[in-house]
Amino acid sequence: MTPSGAPPLRDIVLLGGGHAHVQVLKRFGMRPTPGLRLTIVSREPHSPYSGMLPGLVAGDYGWEDVHIDLLRLAAFAKARFIAAEATGLDLGNRRVRFDDRPPLRYDVLSLNTGGAPGGAFASDFVTPVKPIGRFLPAWQRIVADAEAQRLAIVGAGAGGVELTLAIVKRHPRMTCVLVDAAADILAPFPAAMRRRLRHELARRGVAVETGFQVAEAAGGRLRAADGRAVDADHALWVTGVEAPRWPAESGLEVDAGGFVSVKGTLQSTSHADVFAAGDVAAFASRPLPKSGVYAVRQGPALARNLRSFALGRPLRRYRPQRKALAILGVGGGRAVACRGRLSAAGGWAWRWKIWLDRRFMRRFNELPAMTTAEPALAPALRADAPPAMRCGGCGAKLGADALRRALERLAVPASSATLRGIGDDAAIVRPGGADLALSCDGFRAMIDDPYRFGRISAHHALNDLYAMGARPTFALALATIPTMADAMVEDELFQLMSGALRVLREHGVDLVGGHSAEGAELGIALNVIGAMEGPPLAKCGLEPGQALVLTKPLGAGALLAAAKQGRAAARHLLGAVNAMDASSAAAARALREHGATACTDVTGFGLAGHLTEMTRASGVGARLRLDAIPALPGALDAIAGGIVSSLQNNNEQALADFAIQGAPPDAPAVRLLADPQTAGGLLAGVPPDNADACVQALGAEGCRAASRIGTVVELESGLALTGANA
Repeated sequence: MTPSGAPPLRDIVLLGGGHAHVQVLKRFGMRPTPGLRLTIVSREPHSPYSGMLPGLVAGDYGWEDVHIDLLRLAAFAKARFIAAEATGLDLGNRRVRFDDRPPLRYDVLSLNTGGAPGGAFASDFVTPVKPIGRFLPAWQRIVADAEAQRLAIVGAGAGGVELTLAIVKRHPRMTCVLVDAAADILAPFPAAMRRRLRHELARRGVAVETGFQVAEAAGGRLRAADGRAVDADHALWVTGVEAPRWPAESGLEVDAGGFVSVKGTLQSTSHADVFAAGDVAAFASRPLPKSGVYAVRQGPALARNLRSFALGRPLRRYRPQRKALAILGVGGGRAVACRGRLSAAGGWAWRWKIWLDRRFMRRFNELPAMTTAEPALAPALRADAPPAMRCGGCGAKLGADALRRALERLAVPASSATLRGIGDDAAIVRPGGADLALSCDGFRAMIDDPYRFGRISAHHALNDLYAMGARPTFALALATIPTMADAMVEDELFQLMSGALRVLREHGVDLVGGHSAEGAELGIALNVIGAMEGPPLAKCGLEPGQALVLTKPLGAGALLAAAKQGRAAARHLLGAVNAMDASSAAAARALREHGATACTDVTGFGLAGHLTEMTRASGVGARLRLDAIPALPGALDAIAGGIVSSLQNNNEQALADFAIQGAPPDAPAVRLLADPQTAGGLLAGVPPDNADACVQALGAEGCRAASRIGTVVELESGLALTGANA
């Protein structure tokens, strides 16, 4: 549903998490429109504010200070958040293309993806400063290598100069040389400002090489076209922005530099349903500097026009400011400011910059709790609205055309073992006479991205068979799609089933049939059938003396609960999503190869509940080491803050069976054992002599959090949980 409770009828897709799009999200969150759904697609879950990057490098700000959490902002706007990187557009069919997932449909598309530093050389010692999300980890590695280094900063515009001054302030043992192809630094700025900043650079010992057109960057050396050379341990590339290739390759009209050509309404000059703002856009009537200050000012106009276009209303022109304020920090609590031809410097300028930057960030990181009445559906959307009264039973099935089209696009394959598959009333399979294992599992969506949800659901269903030691071979699916416009229903089903099907295909599983229905929420269930490959790894096979091995970290339930409340950091939620979207096939194989005799997958009952099942079935006890149990980043903080899953209290009843030593019973690390998991890890009993080798093998298979968490003991010893201080 859209924020008002009305079904989604138009999808506005925001491609990129730039300065303009964060304002679109904020404005739609403050004033939702029934029938309009927003989807934000961004490679990075956090949007860095470029104007504060030098302050972060200088140590004036922390990481949290300079990043906008896109997931929280999307939750505020009731928008879907999809972590992905676009590689192109299918403009005729209104699709965003990706390399690693199916295309995403849109009704209206907005681009705010930024660009990359122009002319950056592919070299092991060259690091582009944009995109910032990739620069920051590289910068941390550079700083960690050695404090005394020689850096070359390529690009003496505002960004390069301010970044250089920030580096020498924070790391005085670093030697910096600033190079630029222009005859002087800060070419577009007033002469007085250039003089002040040349003086600051000289005072900090920064060498400046102008007229230096880099022709080669390799082996720790920058070589200019005129033969000059600069040696450096690392080169940071901070030149003018270069356009990505895919807008032009997709067929959008672009300017000579490859930037998307837009009208005064921020619409593409060639495609009215595509908008663009920020660095990726180029105004056909008036070139604008590639500066974040313009993207910031474009945000409100972009939000207004996206809403108006989707509703069939007239658009309004965005009028860029004639002069933009620029404030560059120089260290020591001072800054240089200019607007037009005027410039000044001092501590007041630095304090002004700090105030402006922090005020901007507060607008997106300190979000109000919204309680609004449901506005009426706009007239332009009423024609696409489905009937208010929907049928139940078979009348609630998805429309045949939408179902057929989605299935045709999926191109479902089948092996020779499938005699009758999709299209018949029932599937007929011939698995070859092996013992069969069957399981069924499903749930409603816990994340916004239907593709990733489909993948996680498939992993979750397959885990039951892997935990038993079976090889999955066939699957049936039951998909539930919420009410929305027909074209959106089709794409939602396609995204969901594409995710599930890709995982099934990766594991050699044939999808042989299923059912689709309409419901209140997106959901999927999978019935999975597999062939046994040896004696089953049943829950009853634990033996005293065995080591207990867990293959994945805990905490998904708490993080998903935090996300629902808008209190999960985006990087923590994506960490949980990535953990859930990970196969247990190789883990199951490694456990069996190292002598496991019992196994289960840790899911809704939590580690404590599933371990209790195993010990009761096996007639044994167990002793766990609290400090050895892996947790997802952010999970313990969420639990400590009182954020837990709705199943938590029920699951904690299993903790009553444990004798807890060395930790209070309500400690977050203890409560973590009752946290319900989705597509969780495998818990197995392994001979003690094989346990360490098993954990190493699991790590080599990608289970980097795998751990030996405890020991199986005699029944009379019961269940014990030992804290770090016990």
